[in-house]
Amino acid sequence: MARPVIRRLSDHVVDLIAAGEVVERPAAALKELVENALDAGATRIDVALRGGGRDVIEVVDNGRGMDAEELPLAVQRHCTSKLPDDNLTAIQTLGFRGEALPSIGASARLSLVSRTAEAESAWELSVEGGVMKGPFPAAGSVGTRVVVRDLFFATPARRKFLKTVRVESGHAESVMRRIALSAPECAFRVTFDGREIMNLPPQDMPGRVASILAVPEDNLLHLDEQRGAMRLSGYLCGPGESRRTGAGQFMLVNHRPVVDPVLRTAVRVAYRPVIERGRFPIFLLHLQVPLERVDVNVHPAKTELRFADEAEVRGFVIGAVGRALARGAGEGGGIQADLSVIGRHAGQEAAQLSQSHAVSAPQPRLDTIPARDFGFGPSIRRLTPPQGGRSQHGEGVAEGQRSYTTAFAGLDERAMAAQTDSSEPQTIPPSYPLGVPIGQIHATYILSIAPNGDLILTDQHAAHERLTHERLRARFAEGAITAQALLMPEVVDLPHDESIALLQCAEELAGLGLEIEAFGNGSILVRSLPAPLSGGDVAGLLRDVAEELAQMPDLAARQTDSLESRFEAIMARMACHGSIRAGRILKQEEMEALLRGMEQHPRANTCPHGRPTWLRLDRAGLETLFGRVK
Repeated sequence: MARPVIRRLSDHVVDLIAAGEVVERPAAALKELVENALDAGATRIDVALRGGGRDVIEVVDNGRGMDAEELPLAVQRHCTSKLPDDNLTAIQTLGFRGEALPSIGASARLSLVSRTAEAESAWELSVEGGVMKGPFPAAGSVGTRVVVRDLFFATPARRKFLKTVRVESGHAESVMRRIALSAPECAFRVTFDGREIMNLPPQDMPGRVASILAVPEDNLLHLDEQRGAMRLSGYLCGPGESRRTGAGQFMLVNHRPVVDPVLRTAVRVAYRPVIERGRFPIFLLHLQVPLERVDVNVHPAKTELRFADEAEVRGFVIGAVGRALARGAGEGGGIQADLSVIGRHAGQEAAQLSQSHAVSAPQPRLDTIPARDFGFGPSIRRLTPPQGGRSQHGEGVAEGQRSYTTAFAGLDERAMAAQTDSSEPQTIPPSYPLGVPIGQIHATYILSIAPNGDLILTDQHAAHERLTHERLRARFAEGAITAQALLMPEVVDLPHDESIALLQCAEELAGLGLEIEAFGNGSILVRSLPAPLSGGDVAGLLRDVAEELAQMPDLAARQTDSLESRFEAIMARMACHGSIRAGRILKQEEMEALLRGMEQHPRANTCPHGRPTWLRLDRAGLETLFGRVK
């Protein structure tokens, strides 16, 4: 067999190899083209795809454009206008490698038409399978129009492995959503096969976030914190607003859309105490770090990063997001009850009822209609008014504190008028965002009136469960967990790197009740377990914690999924059994104390299982329900 000889690959083969890294699928090509448009200063970008981008990708912008001399350079490898001083540590543009257009031109049919503001006409250049033609004079407005046809026609194997049109279109839409969030000052219009997917005008950041995340601006929690030279800003949805997938999670680093595991882990750790397991939070986070402290030149796709100090970044993000979520009920969060569905059903039932009775049929009196017809049970509990017949709280509270044995039975209009006349209207203190309680429904839900007149329904068990859980968490955070000594110390064998990682956290683990020590090469001797976890699988717990610490050495032991999830499960169970139960009748002062505690305590918008603790029924929703507005 002849000895193989080292030779230089042809430029075309090199371009095809590079295309496999830079342009993995149509969405990757689209990302590169739109980022080029933003780097060119575009304020409006129009995108059109056919066949999921496999057949046609068209991007039109109103940026600075290119002249006849620049167009041939734009499609040659490693030619760029974005590194004027060859400094790879201070990259301020989205693109900089000069590989995207050559890679696309090597594997597809590429056409560029571009015009600068000073030029009398546009210029057109085409590249097909790496063969360049032009430039030629052409008609075109200021900016650039890029059309990519038959992606991967020059590499049939790559084209064969593309997914269906629906899947590729989904990836392209995700790319456009990420880019649109990174440039709210730019207008975007996106069409897939002639169908408009996105049409966004220039917006401020809150408006753009609300549009892309498909949530009302009022439901967004603003975050803006700084530590040294790092700054984290953005918008979060409370734990009551979550999704089944991570499609609503967006991250920017120095205005660059990224998919970074360090940041994802940090956000997951911050949300873990308040969100239901299996659900994903919704957020946009923008981390700004000094350019010399982050490396974006890790992969040709430029969505992966390397931080100079990952532990510092992770700790900063966990703390900032955790503080944004640690707000008392009423400071943001909760669930805005949607009464539109109820209103539609009520309207349909009313129409059917009116059709089934003759016009001359006698109308029932209000006090004869069963309570169940209105969706309420016959168990709105009586509240005893304060001494002197006056309400010490807000306007309308005295009326709500009247005696009801059923929803409407026993209504005495004369007594109501007398009590209303003898009561002096008072305003509800603004410091009571959950309002003042006026009764219980089914001895389970506390009904209160907020300062702005909205109705608040609070699940007494879920609310008290959260407050109890937070007290247990405080003990866990302080390391004040009682240790339960094992009758016979247990030896657990671990890989060498995992045992080292575990022993380095021995002091911290001891504060959590888990006492360990070295026992030979790779073996760990366990002397005690945290009391809440006694009787569990010692070896399984230790292996899980050690594996996480070895994979993420900068993660604190108490932040590992293995340890915290077990504590969370135990604490949630303890909080559930030690909290007010549904069906228990509460005194006025007990309801007051519960609402005030929720307002002051962090993470009170959801219970430890992630369910909402309170709902708000605002005026608009009630008017929709009663047909006042459509």
